[in-house]
Amino acid sequence: MVYERETCQSAADVFKALGHPARLWMVEQLADRQEHCVCEFVEALSLEYATVSKHLSVLKNAGIVVNDKRGKNIFYSLRCHCVIGFIACLRNRKLS
Repeated sequence: MVYERETCQSAADVFKALGHPARLWMVEQLADRQEHCVCEFVEALSLEYATVSKHLSVLKNAGIVVNDKRGKNIFYSLRCHCVIGFIACLRNRKLS
């Protein structure tokens, strides 16, 4: 297999974006529903709006989520559905 720097960098960006518990939780919530408003995440996580927006920006820049602005609200949905299988695999693994 030939080492493809861009492919590896893209994958590394996804893993890095998933490297925070709040972002993992948001991705899992998006898997359960079509979309969520930023305000829903703010309320559920008890974090500042700016903090939640930054987390979502990291996920968006990695290509994991997409957003849709409607009036004053921004809704996010999952773009990279394959991460859900990976997260589920990690949750179900047995530690030895």
